[in-house]
Order: sequence, then structure tokens, then C-alpha cells
Amino acid sequence: MEDLIALRGARYARERMLDWVAEVGRVTLMLGDAARLTIPAFRSFRLIVDQMAAIGVGSLWLVTVVSMFTGAVAAVQAAYQLEGVVPLRYLGAVIERSVLIELGPVLTAIVVGGRVGASIAAELGTMKVTEQVDALEVLSVDPVKYLVMPRLAAAIIMLPVMVVFANAIAILGGFVVAVFSFDQSPHTYVQALKQFFHVKDLTSGLCKSAFFGAQIGLMGCYYGLASEGGAEGVGLATTRAVVASCVLVLVSDYVLANLLFRVTF
Repeated sequence: MEDLIALRGARYARERMLDWVAEVGRVTLMLGDAARLTIPAFRSFRLIVDQMAAIGVGSLWLVTVVSMFTGAVAAVQAAYQLEGVVPLRYLGAVIERSVLIELGPVLTAIVVGGRVGASIAAELGTMKVTEQVDALEVLSVDPVKYLVMPRLAAAIIMLPVMVVFANAIAILGGFVVAVFSFDQSPHTYVQALKQFFHVKDLTSGLCKSAFFGAQIGLMGCYYGLASEGGAEGVGLATTRAVVASCVLVLVSDYVLANLLFRVTF
């Protein structure tokens, strides 16, 4: 009996591993098709602009709320950790560097990944199960060029833009907490921002956010076009797209942080 359970467990693990490898291969093939069609897709720039509005403008209110409270929480935590160790006048510098390098890009990517990844997967999944994607292929329209590339390009372009906005809002949120909760003068906070600002902190966060945008767009498109089985399949694809986007953001954040701060800089 134990041997049978072990055999079935090994078989299940092997099947899951093969499924994972096959899925990675399919995602890589879609990414290759998207890269091949980059120039032709930009000829239909209107589609990209529409997706930029949907991804960027549509997520703006959510990014604003999350960023404001991210900066506020960062200020409270930084003040607690700096107490008795570092003078509180460096509070602005701690908030600035933590927001620019890590909190701004990662939290924005997770929030946008939850909203945009689910939206893209649900939209394309519905088109897939209702055979609209098959109709495009019958009309000799490449689904990757018409559906995937505009969303992927818009996500890559708009996520760094939203991260810049999120960074500013988060630093403003930290400013409000520092001034009104810890009685720090605005001049002291701003001076700390100026003194410890480094361009590489900003550019590294923006580089990471571009990669995050590519992952969010790619996962939403892949799982949407892989949907099958009606409404239940669309719901499952949406869930998988969000989970995959968030996991990839966190994993790639570690890889990119090592690359950017231990190798490049």
C-alpha cells in the first residue's frame, strides 16, 4: 500500500513538473511571437493608446490610495526603527530610498497586477471561449498582433509612469505623517530628501517596473488565450493570471535587485 502511494505521488509530481515545463515553453513561444511582431504592432498605435488609458488611467485612483498609505506606514515604521539609533531628521531619506527602490515599484506592480492582470485575462478568456479569437484567425488576423501586443506594450510603458506617480504620492504621504505626527519641520524633511537622493535609486526602480509590466501583461494575455471550458474556465484563468503575476513580480524583484545593485552599480 505504501509503495502504491509513493508510486502515485511520484507520478503526480512528474506530471505536474512536465505540465510546468510545457507551460513555460508556451509562454516563451508567445513572448517570442510578441517580440517578432513588435514593429508591425506599433503601426496600430491607436490600439496601444487605448490599452494605455485602460491600464494607466483606470488604475490611477487605486495606485493613489495605496501609495499614500504606503508612504504613511513607511514613515511610522521608519520613525520607530530609527528611534535611539539615528536622528529623526533622516526620516525623509529613509522613506525616499525605501519607496524609490522597493516599495513604489513592487507594491504598484502587485496592485496593478491584481487589477489589470485579471481584467486582461477575463477579457481575452471571454473572447476565447466565445470563439471570437477563432473568428480573428479565420479572418487572417494574428491574435498575438491584434490582442497581445497592444496590451503587453501598454503595460510595459504605463507601469513605470505609474511608479513615478506612486513614488511622489508615497513620499508626500510620508511628509504628512512626519510633519503632523512627529513634529518635524517641512524644511528638515525636504533637506533629507535632497541630501540622500541618488539617480540610480530612481532608475533602478523604473527598470524593475518595466519588467514587472511585461510580466503582468504577458501573464494576463497567456492565461486569457489559454482559457477553455466556458465561464468556469475564464474564472480559473483570471485567478491563475493574478497569482502568476504577483509571484513573478516578487521572484523577479529579487533577481533584478541582485543584478542592479550587486552587479550593475
